[in-house]
Amino acid sequence: MPVTIALGPDWLDPEKLLTMLGPWMLVGLCLIVFAECGLLVGFFLPGDSLLFTAGLFVAAGHISTPLWLVCILLTVCAFIGNVVGYYIGRKAGPALFNKPESKIFKKEYVDKTQEFFDKYGPRAIVLARFVPIVRTFITAMAGVGRMDPKKYFTYSAIGGVAWAAGLTVLGYFLGQVEFIRKNLEITLIGIVLLSVVPIIFEVIKARREKKSLLQEEADDITQVMDAQLHQDDATQVIPRVER
Repeated sequence: MPVTIALGPDWLDPEKLLTMLGPWMLVGLCLIVFAECGLLVGFFLPGDSLLFTAGLFVAAGHISTPLWLVCILLTVCAFIGNVVGYYIGRKAGPALFNKPESKIFKKEYVDKTQEFFDKYGPRAIVLARFVPIVRTFITAMAGVGRMDPKKYFTYSAIGGVAWAAGLTVLGYFLGQVEFIRKNLEITLIGIVLLSVVPIIFEVIKARREKKSLLQEEADDITQVMDAQLHQDDATQVIPRVER
């Protein structure tokens, strides 16, 4: 099977995938975004690079729908996908994820997503949009964990705009650059790498916060020890008796 350098199997190449959809390109794109965000079987789909390529296709005229409408449709599909994923996790999640022999719902995917969610809390819903596999499973994990729906939907909307509309707009404007058009595969690799930048910032921030917390704990321990030493010194002083 032919393999592309950037994106794995040839049929998952975003440019070829959209081209195969022909006149149903936008409809297929919306369904793919929905599946990746809401259906647990959509974790293998090339979301980031697909959105960028969609923007490029709009710029080139291959998708005749106006950019603003494409962005709205994709954002709505991403949001609805998250809503569906949440309720799948809420209703059927425990039964699905408690099967160690499962070939699709592998425990390593669940563990990776749970760790990500525990570490970043509600922000994870936004950040996870830019992390393959995690963006698919975290929606169900939020449902399994009974995350507050209002908070979840709010962060899902923010993430949907940043991811679906953001990457599409980026592809639209960069797609008009000749170098980008002639080096699409290299560009897509760059997009995938850039998609993890928010996570890198969060990791650095988390480490700094942890270091600061450890320093505060060390200072507290030092203060307690100093106070204890002063107290011990005071109890060892024998008062002088005047005769």
